[in-house]
Amino acid sequence: MTEKVELKKLNYSVNLNAAKGFVKPRFAAAPMMEWTDRHCRAFHRQLTRHALLYTEMVTTGAVIHGDREYLLGFSDIEHPVACQLGGSDPQDMAEAARIVAEFGYDEVNINVGCPSDRVQSGRFGACLMEEPALVAACVEAMKAAVDIPVTVKCRIGVDEQDPEVALDTMADAVFAAGADALWVHARKAWLKGLSPKENRDIPPLDYERVLRLKQRLPDRFIGLNGGLQTLDQAEPFLETLDGLMFGRAAYHTPQIMGEVDRRLYGASGPDITPWDAVKAHMPYLEAQLTNGVKLAHMTRHMLGLFHGRPGARSWRRILTVEAIKPGAGLEVVEKALAAVSPAGADLAAAE
Repeated sequence: MTEKVELKKLNYSVNLNAAKGFVKPRFAAAPMMEWTDRHCRAFHRQLTRHALLYTEMVTTGAVIHGDREYLLGFSDIEHPVACQLGGSDPQDMAEAARIVAEFGYDEVNINVGCPSDRVQSGRFGACLMEEPALVAACVEAMKAAVDIPVTVKCRIGVDEQDPEVALDTMADAVFAAGADALWVHARKAWLKGLSPKENRDIPPLDYERVLRLKQRLPDRFIGLNGGLQTLDQAEPFLETLDGLMFGRAAYHTPQIMGEVDRRLYGASGPDITPWDAVKAHMPYLEAQLTNGVKLAHMTRHMLGLFHGRPGARSWRRILTVEAIKPGAGLEVVEKALAAVSPAGADLAAAE
């Protein structure tokens, strides 16, 4: 009851209109620390033209005071691309959002889901599930500062919270403040007793809770995250929900994204194959090598591309072993690709 009283005091006006330029993403690749960097996103873009790609979470302090080009720089080929911010001070969130918008991002997202100790000590991430009024204040400040969509990614609750109350309260607060979308990781986060890794697997998934939220708020964008492994499993949720967000499955088996444009966006033409994606990615790799980027920093995101296909182990081995060698260049990728092409059938069969 206390939370509801505090939220009424905020006296936000409900805005049913999405931000100018907001395009509802039917598929998004989740923000993942140390994984979804600019090289990962550039690679994923070779597999899908329409999916929304997210950055790793960056803190407001880093954005405001740090090396912005290093933290926020990205290639034009990545669009549509969203930046996820970690923070809880409305003024800082607004300033960081302005910087993100000036860099050309298509969306800015608030992290209300990360369960790590470092994030909790900074008063952001999943612990903010206990402070919906503060999250709403951040949304309101950011909406006043930028024209790009402002979205939120949260859990269904934390620790002893009742997910029925906690998720409804958070959703009502951020939408009343003007949020354009809410992505829900359909698990609780246990901040007391579970590690961040355990929080990705141990708390049970509750997709029905997210479906109930959407049924209560049919005019709002509600997206689903958590435990989604295949499009066959996930696509039926789009009969009720607005979007699907894949995390580890998209990273470890990125060939999933080669089907997204056709299946979820109605694109004509064949799916983008892993071979197509690698060939299309070569100019990017070459340009980055010329700029001094190490090959391994880019190819580490490509290791799972041929998962389940003949030659996949050779692909991974060649990239893992040879990409780290001094002076490694495109010839390493070409060699690895040959191991999973018809020309490399003998090598693949020998595995």
